Amino acid sequence: MDIQLFKAKYEVEECLNEIRECLEVGWTGMGFKTVKFEEAWKQYTGLPYAHYLNSSTMGLYMAVDILKEEYGWSDGDEIISTPITFISTNHAIAKSNMKAVFADIDDTMCLDPKSVRERITDKTRAIMYVGLGGNVGNYNEIVEICKEHNLKFILDAAHMTGTRLNGKIPGKEADVVVYSFQAVKNLPTADSGMICFKDGKLDEIVRKKAWLGINKDTYARTQNMGNYKWRYDVEYVGEKGHGNSVMASIGLVQLKYVDRDNAYRRTICGWYRDRLAPYADKIKFTRIEDGCESSCHLFQILVDDRDALIVALNQAGISPGVHYVANTDYKMYSYGKGTCPHAEYVSEHTLSLPLNLYLSRSDVDYICDEVIKFLEK
Repeated sequence: MDIQLFKAKYEVEECLNEIRECLEVGWTGMGFKTVKFEEAWKQYTGLPYAHYLNSSTMGLYMAVDILKEEYGWSDGDEIISTPITFISTNHAIAKSNMKAVFADIDDTMCLDPKSVRERITDKTRAIMYVGLGGNVGNYNEIVEICKEHNLKFILDAAHMTGTRLNGKIPGKEADVVVYSFQAVKNLPTADSGMICFKDGKLDEIVRKKAWLGINKDTYARTQNMGNYKWRYDVEYVGEKGHGNSVMASIGLVQLKYVDRDNAYRRTICGWYRDRLAPYADKIKFTRIEDGCESSCHLFQILVDDRDALIVALNQAGISPGVHYVANTDYKMYSYGKGTCPHAEYVSEHTLSLPLNLYLSRSDVDYICDEVIKFLEK
């Protein structure tokens, strides 16, 4: 028995056909398929702008960097964030010489609005909101807090591909949304991401900054038949952060199936909840907000002896995960240690059970049997 936490499932023949077209045309870099994927993504999400990048980590870096520059934020200014996230979220703040101020989470695993309000100071410039596991948490209340205090809203939607709130994909309320198409995400490629600014001017800037600051990308220059198509200017000291057409080819195919796949993930989560519900005195589930149709990237439980349960599951051929160790445990964010007691409790007690599209009902029953066996000892 070997049940993996994540295992990407691809529409292999369709992906190969899309990639083959890149190889036959002889264009595997930025442009061609990346442009098509950006257009498909805007149509799917309803967001006005989308730029395809080599990772969501790059997207988060670009988001903070561009907002800081455009709105005149200073080194040491603050962005309120969560300690329960992958490290990319808070590194994006630190790399722009700003300070991540950690607010606590609630039982949705997302930022607690009450804690967020308590952290706002005259140096606060934005809220970085993570939809952990595909949940929206108290999203609308965070939007209102941003409006009340004139704060920018950055949505780290790495887990939220396909999530809907009251039937609509959230993000139009945010100043910028960043998605992940990393290898084990709900819409997997080898690695890539999408950054979606609300403001068209900022979309123009990210297209330059993600291509080393160059104001014409290579693909655009091939479309220009003038004598000076080789000439460009460099407007910023940028990054090489753009996506490529091979990864975009995979993304174009997987996007067609993401809602179908997410529906099966929700079914799996329902099986888990049904089997484990009688043990509510020993297990806590993540609360899903009313109106949230989660992408269900994760299925998390809280248990007293998390580490021992991991060992027991490993011995049974099951590979769970932890999402996440509180970032305040890392030396660069240790100044926040002790400020978010619920997040620290979650960090010590949370466990992600396997959630991939290859799981059957019998697989889930087997996993639950092993969890129950542990709990009943």
